[in-house]
Amino acid sequence: MMIVDLIDGDDFRARLSALGIDIPSDADPETSAKIAAEAHRKQAIVELPALVHELMNQKDILLPSVRHAIERFLPFE
Repeated sequence: MMIVDLIDGDDFRARLSALGIDIPSDADPETSAKIAAEAHRKQAIVELPALVHELMNQKDILLPSVRHAIERFLPFE
């Protein structure tokens, strides 16, 4: 039996934080995406589009709440 780690809101928030984006620890995926989009508008975060692309290519393990937040607020594709 294979166990797959799903990409949830916590993983999404941690990946955004790793890019230097200040995301509150209690932020849901939508809030995280909004904050990331605003941070990118203020000062381009070069790695953000690549992260979005990577996550969207993993749709089979990306939770719907994270996918919807990315599609709504971080449409780099």
